[in-house]
Amino acid sequence: MEINERDREFISTDILGYLKQHEEKDLLRFITCGSVDDGKSTLIGRLLFDSKLIYEDQLAAVQAASTRHGTVGDQTDLALVTDGLRAEREQGITIDVAYRFFSTNSRKFIIADTPGHEQYTRNMATGASTADLAVILIDARHGILPQTKRHSFIASLLGIKHVLVAINKMDLVDWGEERYEEIRKEYTDFATRLEVTDVHFIPLSALLGDNVVHRSENMPWYEGPSVLHFLESVHIASDRNFIDFRFPVQHVVRPHLNFRGYQGTIAGGVVKIGDEVMVLPSGKRSNIERIVTFDGDLTHAFPPQAVTLTLTDEIDISRGDIIVKPNNTPRVEKAFEAMVVWMHDTPLREGRDYLLKSGTQLVTAEASLLRYRFDVNTLHKTEPIDVDGRPGLQLNEVGRLMFETTRPMAFDPYARNKTTGGFIVIDKLSNVTVGAGMILDRKADASQRSREEQARRLALLQASTGKVTAEMRAERFGHQPATVWLTGLPRAGKSTVAHALEQRLWDKGVATHVLDGVNLRLALSKDLGFTADERSEAGRRASEVARLFNGAGMVTIAAFASPYAADRDAARQTIGDDRFVEVFLDASVEVCEARDAELFPEGDGLYAKARRGEVKSFTGVSAPYERPESPALTINTEATSVDAAVETIVALLVERGVVGG
Repeated sequence: MEINERDREFISTDILGYLKQHEEKDLLRFITCGSVDDGKSTLIGRLLFDSKLIYEDQLAAVQAASTRHGTVGDQTDLALVTDGLRAEREQGITIDVAYRFFSTNSRKFIIADTPGHEQYTRNMATGASTADLAVILIDARHGILPQTKRHSFIASLLGIKHVLVAINKMDLVDWGEERYEEIRKEYTDFATRLEVTDVHFIPLSALLGDNVVHRSENMPWYEGPSVLHFLESVHIASDRNFIDFRFPVQHVVRPHLNFRGYQGTIAGGVVKIGDEVMVLPSGKRSNIERIVTFDGDLTHAFPPQAVTLTLTDEIDISRGDIIVKPNNTPRVEKAFEAMVVWMHDTPLREGRDYLLKSGTQLVTAEASLLRYRFDVNTLHKTEPIDVDGRPGLQLNEVGRLMFETTRPMAFDPYARNKTTGGFIVIDKLSNVTVGAGMILDRKADASQRSREEQARRLALLQASTGKVTAEMRAERFGHQPATVWLTGLPRAGKSTVAHALEQRLWDKGVATHVLDGVNLRLALSKDLGFTADERSEAGRRASEVARLFNGAGMVTIAAFASPYAADRDAARQTIGDDRFVEVFLDASVEVCEARDAELFPEGDGLYAKARRGEVKSFTGVSAPYERPESPALTINTEATSVDAAVETIVALLVERGVVGG
C-alpha cells in the first residue's frame, strides 16, 4: 500500500494529527451485488489495486493464487482479493460475504462483496443490512437478469437509499453508448417498482480499469464520475434519523454508589443535557444530567455515538428498555407486521414461537399469520407454502408476517429507523439466528388473523350437492330461478314495487319471495351499521341468501338501496350473471324526501333526521348513491305507477325466459 507525498509529510510532522484526521473521516458502508459473473469481486480488486490500497504481501498472495485459480490468463486475477475461501476459488464464485476496509483522503469505506447465486440470498441480505449504498453490477452483454432484480429488491427491502448501477464489461460490447442507454432505461423502468430514490449509472470495465478509479478514454461519451469519485462524494449524512431520539439501553453501569449510568448507542435523534426523557415501556420520566464518554462529558450527542447517560432521578431501568423523548415516542404494542428474509434450512412455520431481538430488546413472539411470500425474481406476491400442514417459509424466501409478542415491544417502522425497526429471528431451542425482519409502517390487526385463518379453513371445504337438480326444480315449478335486484334511493319505491311484483308473480304460479333491506337489517344484519364497509357486508349477506333461494328454484326479489356499484357487481358475481336482473328505480332526492315527509309529517322521517345530523351516513344526503350505468331496466317512479312498473318487470322476465307469458 502506497502513501502519497502529501500524507508522508503530514505523518512526519504530526503523526497524531494525521491519525485524528483519518479517525474522524466519514464512513461509507456499501455492498456489491448482482448476477453471477457480473464482475463484483473483480471491481473491488480493481478499485483497491488502482487506488494502491493493497498491501504488498496481499498482492503477492493474490498473484500466486492467480496461477492456480485465476480466470484471466497470465494477468493477476483481482477477483481473488475478495474470494478468499478455498471453495470460492475452486468454484470461481462468491459464497460468503467478504468484507474489506480501505480509506482515501476523503472517506473511509467498508465493502461487503455479496454472492450472486440464489441459494446465497441470505448471505446477500446479511451484507446489505448495514449498508448505506448498493453497487449493482450488470454485465453489458446480458443486461438485467433475475439475480439483478432479486438483489435490487432485497437492497430496497433493507432500506438502502442509494444505488449505483455499474454496467460492467463495456469492453465486450465495443464501448457502445447505445447498449449502455438501453440497459439504463430498462433498469430505470424496473426501479420505479422499488422504494429506491437515488439511482446512478456508470459504464465501466472492471477488468481493464475503465471508469473504476480513473476516467475512461474509451468512452468519451460518458461525462460522469468514476466509481471511486462517486463513492467519495455521494451524500449519506442526511440518511440518518436526527429527529426521533432513540436510545436502546445496552448496559447499566454502577461503579460506585454515587454513579448510575445507562450505556448504549444512540439509534436516532439528538439529546442534550437537561432534555426531558421518557423510559419505555414503563413510561417514567426524568431529565438528562450528564452525557459521559471515554474522552469526557458532552453537551449533546447524536447517532451513531456510543455514550453513557445519567439522569436526574433514580429510575428502574434495565437492558432492553429504550430512552426516548416524551413528545416523540415509538409504538409500544404486542403485535406488528414485518417483511422477513428466512435464513435457515428449517422452514419458518406459522403458529410457532420464536425469539425476536430488536436492538437490545429480546421478546418471545408467535409467527401468528403469514400473509404471503414475495417472489424476489418477479416481485409478485404468491401463496405461502404448506409446512407440516401450516403456511411457512423456506430457506432464502421472503414473506410478510404478523408477529404477536408475549409482552409489549417498542419499535418504529424500519423505513424510519433501521435499529428500532429491524430485528433478527432466533430459534428458541437451538439459539440459532434463523431470519431477519423489517417492521412495516402498518398497524397490525390481530382480528385479521382469525379472519384469514377462517378463510383458509373454508377453502378446504367443498359444497355439498343434492340429487334434485336445477332442471328438475324448473320442471316442477314451471319457471327458471332468478333474482330481481331493485336498487334506488330510500323512498324511490323499492319495497312497494317488490311486494306488488311478488303478488303478481304468485298469481302467475311462480314460487317467489321478497328479500327486503329493512327486514334483513332487523334480523340477519342487525349487527351491522351503515358505514361503507358495513353496507358492503350487508349486501354480501343478502346476495348469498338470494343465491340460496335461486338454488331452491325460486324467483327472488331483492329490495336494497345498495348505493355502491362495486357492491352490486359483487352481488351479480355471487348470484350469477345469467340469474341477476338489475332494475334501477329512478327518483330524485327531492321527490324521495317529499314522499318521506308525507309519511312522517311531524318531521320524524329519515330524510329529516339526516338533514338534522341525527342519522349518519344516509344515502342521498350524507352518503353517496352511485347510479347504475347499464341496468337491465330503468323505471322512473316519479312518472310510472306501481302497477305499470310491475308489468314492465314481468315483461322483461318473460322476454328472458324466466317465467311464461
